[in-house]
Amino acid sequence: MSEWVIYHNPRCSKSRAALKYLQERGVQPRVVEYLKTPPDAATLRELLRRLGISARELLRTNEKEYRALGLDRPDLSEEEVIEAMVQHPILIQRPIVLRGDRAVLGRPTEAIQRLFED
Repeated sequence: MSEWVIYHNPRCSKSRAALKYLQERGVQPRVVEYLKTPPDAATLRELLRRLGISARELLRTNEKEYRALGLDRPDLSEEEVIEAMVQHPILIQRPIVLRGDRAVLGRPTEAIQRLFED
């Protein structure tokens, strides 16, 4: 069976709900508290590949760092956005749930169900 991983922020209600959703289905994922141990650029690129989205789509646009860093500028490259998330992991959408080579954003929590389908 593939390993389950959740990129988790215990202070976030959506992230807590996603972890509970997994546990209620008998899954004990490896929990990565990404604010304590932020992903590096290579890990973020891999997460984006698995999610099938761009770096900009993974940004939390309501964080003060988003505005302070001018991340709303359309001329920023994918690598510049990734580097901003590496330096300021609070900008990363959460939770991210992985199973094997697949990943979903756990918002809404029901999106996680796709990872149970083989």
